[in-house]
Amino acid sequence: MRNLASIAALGFLSTLAPAHAQSAADFYKGKNVSLAISFSPGGGYDLYARTLARFMGKHLAGNPAIVPQNMPGAGGNRLAAYLYTVAPKDGTEFGIIFPGAVLDPLIGTQQVQDDPSKLIYMGSANVETFLCIMRSDAPVKTYEDVFKTKATLAASAAGGSTVDMPALENNLLGAKWHVVKGYPGSREISLAVEQGEAQGDCGVGLSSIEVEHPDWRTSGQFKVIVQETNKGHPLLDSLHIPLTYSFAKTDEQRAVMELAYSQEVFGRPFVMPPSVPKERVDALRKAFMDALQDKDLLAQAKKQRLDIQPIAGEEVQKLVTKVYGMPATVVAKAKEALVYKEQ
Repeated sequence: MRNLASIAALGFLSTLAPAHAQSAADFYKGKNVSLAISFSPGGGYDLYARTLARFMGKHLAGNPAIVPQNMPGAGGNRLAAYLYTVAPKDGTEFGIIFPGAVLDPLIGTQQVQDDPSKLIYMGSANVETFLCIMRSDAPVKTYEDVFKTKATLAASAAGGSTVDMPALENNLLGAKWHVVKGYPGSREISLAVEQGEAQGDCGVGLSSIEVEHPDWRTSGQFKVIVQETNKGHPLLDSLHIPLTYSFAKTDEQRAVMELAYSQEVFGRPFVMPPSVPKERVDALRKAFMDALQDKDLLAQAKKQRLDIQPIAGEEVQKLVTKVYGMPATVVAKAKEALVYKEQ
């Protein structure tokens, strides 16, 4: 009787085994996996996400369909909050957020509903370089000019680099950027500049410029005046475009800028909610890296002028952990420096 009771108990316990005990291939077979995009359609981040979606399914165990959908708002913080608090924690949803949304709870000005240090990082599609690009008819012709002449920039929202980078330069370096906020994505910002609503934009990635203004070097309509980074991009260095970092005058200013610019290393961060089962995290991270090394994806990316420099999820996770462990004094100074004040 004791043996029969033990067998019955084991049978009952097996019905309570967690659903994630099944293999990743069995779990994903026949499913749709949602890829949320924290930007409006047509911009650089949207293009990266949709390109990945077309190829990642064939590299993910079980070969599910990857279904992209847009969820713009609050400089990427709307999607980050959704993934953190609402999205299912089973590996059927992930998203691409703005790198600023990773740092915003640490040094940003917005109240957010997520803790990016607890999100799970699938990886980053590239290392980004932020820059300022101006219309050729703008009064600001060089970066030195903006310390004497006010210029109007189109931008998204606090927490996005198109607001945070000019705020940082105004507060630390004495620039005179006037920021007009409220554009939902990089495509709308680009159109605002093209149509003369603004004279330029800052905090925009080089990879986005290559997509939205592929003729920026030859058309004569636009000019990149500065790299917003502490490590120059080879192409921009070859064009003798200066670094904002070189205008810093103190070690404290340089430390603050290094913290703010750390987000460029995870230029296109793809993230999962907390508590996704490890086997599915491993499967998603592997599929992400495999897809971004797929020869067909790379051929398509070349045609679309997408810069692909994938960084593994484990590396991004370590960097985020390191950033969230920065000294409190540097964090406080960075937080203060990223508050945009009307010029």
